[in-house]
Amino acid sequence: MLDEKLVEYAQSDIYPFHMPGHKRQAVCEWNPYELDITEIDGFDNLHRAEGILKEAQERAAGLYGARQSFYLVNGSTCGLLAAICAATKRRQKVLVARNCHKAVYHALSLWELDVDYIYPELAKTGVLGQITVEQVEKACSAEKDYAAVILTSPTYDGVVSDIAGIAKVVHAHGIPLIVDEAHGAHFGLSEYFPKSAVTEGADLVIQSMHKTLPSFTQTALLHVCSERVPADRVAEFLDIFETSSPSYVFMAGMDRCIRLLKEQGSKLFDTYWSRLSDFYRSVKNLRHIHVVCPADFAGDEAYAFDCSKILIFPDSSVMTGKRLYDLLLHRYGLQMEMASLHYVLAMTSVMDTEQGFARLSAALHKLDDSMDRHKGEDGCEEESVTRGQISHRLNQIYVPQQQAYAIATAQEKEKEAVSPEAAAGRISAGYVYLYPPGIPLLAPGEYITAENIQDIEYCSRTGLEIYGLSSRQIWAVKE
Repeated sequence: MLDEKLVEYAQSDIYPFHMPGHKRQAVCEWNPYELDITEIDGFDNLHRAEGILKEAQERAAGLYGARQSFYLVNGSTCGLLAAICAATKRRQKVLVARNCHKAVYHALSLWELDVDYIYPELAKTGVLGQITVEQVEKACSAEKDYAAVILTSPTYDGVVSDIAGIAKVVHAHGIPLIVDEAHGAHFGLSEYFPKSAVTEGADLVIQSMHKTLPSFTQTALLHVCSERVPADRVAEFLDIFETSSPSYVFMAGMDRCIRLLKEQGSKLFDTYWSRLSDFYRSVKNLRHIHVVCPADFAGDEAYAFDCSKILIFPDSSVMTGKRLYDLLLHRYGLQMEMASLHYVLAMTSVMDTEQGFARLSAALHKLDDSMDRHKGEDGCEEESVTRGQISHRLNQIYVPQQQAYAIATAQEKEKEAVSPEAAAGRISAGYVYLYPPGIPLLAPGEYITAENIQDIEYCSRTGLEIYGLSSRQIWAVKE
């Protein structure tokens, strides 16, 4: 039973280094069932907010410095869909960072948009780096007809692009900038973290409150930051993509979160930063495990790095990221957010406790000592690989793909499931992606290469979650 399993997990000793950002701590004292209503007298209507919900959204706009903010109870997904459709017309051309979330691709498909991609380079740390100002300038100078530019900053791994510089370039070409800041709802609220795209020149910004703030899962914000995309048009598309029965429990939690940050944010962030800094200092001298810090990124790799994302790299000659993830969970009761081929991601927020950080630090020290004494004992079962080999594989995953059709065109064609051996050279009819983070390895309309097949099979052997396959077969356009 789901409810019983949730209660069991909540009562366990497992510590949550994963979203949502409330970390299962109550920030208010009320029974959610008592607050679960519909649009009755006195409680406004989210799709035509004129009273209490209008005031709540104005508080959110005031906190972040937006012209207007919309509550999202269908997560950042509905905000991305609405933002992209509002900023463009059907079948126009857009410039998109290839490391965007799958929701962006769904908007491209629904609106039948023609797309040019820009690809982030692989940073020396082994994670994808920023989209640079120079990349955007080069693309916009070559193509004068982009209806919008769509980027993700910060990335799932915490890499931040120079949004102010990119916005200046994009606006010089008369193009609106949409920024998926789902993982940066805490940006701009404290000097300890990067500035938000809201104040850095983006026109539409989407944030997931639940990822890094004390707010319920599914709660998010869409900020309108300029007049380049009319707020009325955004509202029209939110009326399509957002539920007509928004949860008042969710919206109450959002308003409580906004008020908490406004009233106590300075104290909360001071305490949070002190605990986070103590943690980074405590793991600085590990021998076989490296915890990434801003100094690990060159200036051309990341404009900034969000230290709330803890990236933990084990010695790849000893173990994979998935092995480290499993050890932290089953041996030390620490639930991480994500395992990649060669690292583990822990998500933190203002609600993380001193005890939680101490448990993670102690676990990493014990694992580091174990790796020192018994190097290879907890190693890869499939194969021993070096970080260079793994990084090379990851780099191959996100290299430019040749497009045969637009996404929508490919999805309309008849498809068939083919074996990996027969897929090379065919055209993908669906999405294939690791989840998390939900970035497509293959999108509909792209040619499938032999390297794609090797990478997908390697990810599967390593124990990572691959979505979009059919009984381990790949969907291809029927020939």
